[in-house]
Amino acid sequence: MLTNSEVRKRARRVLEGNWGTAVFAAVVYYVIVLGLSSCVSIPFAYNLWISNGSSVLMTLLCMPLSWGFTVFFLSFVRNQEKSVGALFDGYKRVGRIWLAMFLKTLYVFLWTLLLVVPGIMKSMSYAMMEFILLDNPDMDAEDAIHRSRVMMDGHKMKLFLLYLSFIGWAILCLFTLGFGFLLLVPYIQTSLATFYQDLVDENARCADKGEGVNEAGQAMPDSL
Repeated sequence: MLTNSEVRKRARRVLEGNWGTAVFAAVVYYVIVLGLSSCVSIPFAYNLWISNGSSVLMTLLCMPLSWGFTVFFLSFVRNQEKSVGALFDGYKRVGRIWLAMFLKTLYVFLWTLLLVVPGIMKSMSYAMMEFILLDNPDMDAEDAIHRSRVMMDGHKMKLFLLYLSFIGWAILCLFTLGFGFLLLVPYIQTSLATFYQDLVDENARCADKGEGVNEAGQAMPDSL
């Protein structure tokens, strides 16, 4: 398995020559999300109930777009050509994608109600779900969430530390009036895609060696 430092290094290498497309995808995504948020929230700002209900509706409508934005960067990692139009692929299978994204959000929210730390760890546990849905077009939402949990056994803290490693960059981006996030977000998303691909490659290597694997095809660690 790659170290987090190697994951970030590989992500930067993958983005070489792809920064323009990556930043453009981020711009398109945030313009749509922020634009919809403004269109939905501002007209009903006078009514708290309607405003909150409209925000929830906007979030639900954007879930397939969020899925498309997450998996978009896996194409860079796999050296596949993909246009920014792929951001909207989630709407081609909207029922399955929406249900998976909704359940993921719901489960993380319910765990967070218990305690913040379990909620964070569960979000790490479910982090591979979007990629799993992409690689398994016939898999349903619950199975994808379960597969992500199994795949992330023993790797949740590593992913959490990977996210933490970007905090310094996020603070610096605040001094750019937020424009720096148009570079940072693609970097983070590509690192997440690299993390997933490394898990997939490790599973394949273990299967080739005939080592013991779990139901996700993952090498069984001695302790998780």
